[in-house]
Amino acid sequence: MTRISVIGAGFGALTAIRKLRAADPKLAIDVIAPKPQMVYYPSTIWIPTGLRTPEDVVIDLAAFFLRMGVNYHAGAVTGFKDGGRVVVTDTDEEIPNDGLIIASGGRFIKKLPGIEHSITPCEGVDAAVRIRDRLAAMKGGTIAFGFAGNPKEPAAMRGGPVFEFMFGIDQHLRKRGDRDAFKLAFFTPAPQPGNRLGPKAVSGLMREMERRGIETHLGHKLKGFEPDRVITEGGEFGADLIVFMPGMTGNAWFDNTDLPRSEGGLLKANAHCQVEGQDKIYVAGDSGSFPGPDWLPKQAHMADLQAEAAVANLLGEFEGQPPRHTFKAELVCIVDTRSSGILVRRTEKGSLVLPSTPLFHWAKRAFEWWYLRQYR
Repeated sequence: MTRISVIGAGFGALTAIRKLRAADPKLAIDVIAPKPQMVYYPSTIWIPTGLRTPEDVVIDLAAFFLRMGVNYHAGAVTGFKDGGRVVVTDTDEEIPNDGLIIASGGRFIKKLPGIEHSITPCEGVDAAVRIRDRLAAMKGGTIAFGFAGNPKEPAAMRGGPVFEFMFGIDQHLRKRGDRDAFKLAFFTPAPQPGNRLGPKAVSGLMREMERRGIETHLGHKLKGFEPDRVITEGGEFGADLIVFMPGMTGNAWFDNTDLPRSEGGLLKANAHCQVEGQDKIYVAGDSGSFPGPDWLPKQAHMADLQAEAAVANLLGEFEGQPPRHTFKAELVCIVDTRSSGILVRRTEKGSLVLPSTPLFHWAKRAFEWWYLRQYR
């Protein structure tokens, strides 16, 4: 019996599991992740303002794993043996495989001096709860929102959610009736924030910040943080709460393997999601460095598309076929403001930005329900 291991329990991993099981009811599937849970990160933007609770966005996967007939292994991967044919975990378990799909996500770069004084919002539910609790206790002050990238891996950036946290908190404070007691500031080393969304999106986001009275500090390299301030090469400014998304790199356990890495530390993959030079080892989502346009996004939709290609190619290899399936480079997101949303779509043919409307906020909530129903 063919045995395939899937590392991770996020978007790419769960899509891979569904596609594998749909293709072969008898396939042996091993899933390796620290917890049998999925965190629906797109909805963590609503935790600080009370639209969602942690219980709403953390999905217990026990029933899904049972339906899919997979073997779940609780543990964090620490390395490989036999060229990847055996996965080793921190519980000292060794899981053999005939093929492997890596969808274990990425890791935020925490090298800036004083970064411990900031909260990384997409680091998990606990981070969103910390923002919620700090916000609830504040009666006024400055809240700074920012993001940076991995200079050696332009695609390893997740800036979109920062705009959503910022706009959502602005709207929440207005609803709370004390927005005038707060100063909101946005900072990033990029001179044109959101440029990967497309030039139309940049101008739209800048207009939205201006309309909401949000200060901007753009184009200056970050030097670090202090408990009450953000420091850049262009100056510094005070902040009572700092919400900051650093760039991303690969998981620490990659260092314990012979897998090829990109300059930015991610797994080097080809257009077929195959880890370069490896036998039946594929990657999807934030773990990989993929060929494509410089705006290729790190988002759930992209991870799903890459997982589909990875599954198709891996199963094809077992049938003696060379990898031939690729993924579409496509960025699709709704930049939510808690009561409305801006739709952004970008492909290699061009980009589309539709102005803010409540319809897109409700579309984002409807998609959440539709997507999660298959795992609940």
